[in-house]
Amino acid sequence: MGEDIEWRVFALTGIICVVQTFFDLAPEGPWDSRSFTRGVIGLIGIGCLYISWFRFTFNQKGVIPIIKIWKNPGSSWLPVMIFGIMCYVFVISINELEMDKHFPKTTGMILLLMGSLSILNATYVWLVVNGPLSEKEVLEQE
Repeated sequence: MGEDIEWRVFALTGIICVVQTFFDLAPEGPWDSRSFTRGVIGLIGIGCLYISWFRFTFNQKGVIPIIKIWKNPGSSWLPVMIFGIMCYVFVISINELEMDKHFPKTTGMILLLMGSLSILNATYVWLVVNGPLSEKEVLEQE
């Protein structure tokens, strides 16, 4: 693990793919729908951004952040939970302030998916490290 895992290429590719969803530059593609093509390219961009984040954060290749590779899971689950909640708040505020016309149509759905996965991951880590599923609980009961 001594060498740095390259994450910048994925980050740049992801940013370009996501930014293009705000503009109508994509071809119609085989499905004759420019907006669907923009969405597919945007989803590829989100995937690239996730891979970039994973490589930057854990300095290894992969996509599943298992608890063993977290540096300090006992305290780092909270920022992940806050990020998930902020995704929810952002979507609600976009809808309440009627700003959704400035974003691609699927922005809310994608952000809710990201928020839900973050909250699920943070909850799992908390349950296993600090909560009722931790080994500390099992040892105390014996």
